[in-house]
Amino acid sequence: MALTHARAVWLMVGATLMWGTAGVVTRHLESARSFEITFWRSAFTVLALLVILPAWRGRAVLRTLRSGGVALWLSGLCWSVMFTAFMVALTLTSTANVLVTMAVGPLFTALAARLFIGHRLPLRTWGAIVVAGLGIGWMYATKLGQGELAGTLVALCVPLALACNWTVVQHAHAQGRDIDLVPAVLIGASLSALATLPLAWPLHATVHDLGLLAFLGVFQLAIPSMLAMVCARVLKAPEVALLALLEVIFGIALAWIGAGEIPALSVLIGGVLVVGALVANEWLGWRAGR
Repeated sequence: MALTHARAVWLMVGATLMWGTAGVVTRHLESARSFEITFWRSAFTVLALLVILPAWRGRAVLRTLRSGGVALWLSGLCWSVMFTAFMVALTLTSTANVLVTMAVGPLFTALAARLFIGHRLPLRTWGAIVVAGLGIGWMYATKLGQGELAGTLVALCVPLALACNWTVVQHAHAQGRDIDLVPAVLIGASLSALATLPLAWPLHATVHDLGLLAFLGVFQLAIPSMLAMVCARVLKAPEVALLALLEVIFGIALAWIGAGEIPALSVLIGGVLVVGALVANEWLGWRAGR
């Protein structure tokens, strides 16, 4: 059955809802901490993808791990940084801090396109970058001298790695080599698990923790990531970017309702500036494209 535009929209909304469960689930862990959380989440993601990918794309998709070249592995490295930094940041600061900081990814990507590929940015995007920068700056300024600043800085690695990943993909495309992001995600999860295992040892996760971490690996990361790639074939890039912002709203709301994690006023103000700037930029771009 062909995926219609309406179904793709609802599927993308479902994917963002699943992404948004990371914060609330992490808050209910008993013994697992920091790098151990990252290790188990990435390890369960690898196991899930080893089942999902051959069933979805056939066994040939795994052979691209050998034939994908340096660009594929660089993309995988960027994914591993995103996976690792996201979970470590969640253990250092609030869910709202992490999600709002991550939301600037599209604007970092636009800047990377301007600096490294020479793409011209419209005035609306420059305006969005300025407004979002003010929002992030406000969040950082209010956290100076507080322990949560470290977590916000770690979270900043996620949009930076996203911008690097996009640059790698676009550079490869310009040279006539398209990167298959599906095996790149598998590489990223594998590298993340391998890198964090020594830092997580000895492991302390309880059976309760392992159940929650398996949920994160399968239903919070592996499945929604694949769903987003399916939706991207039907939806336009601005539509995907706008719908992906729902993760910020879902994530903050779920952590608030399910774990009593009330976001600070400074984060809410910064979040309104960042998300508002992104929505305006993508909506105006979509209108111009039409």
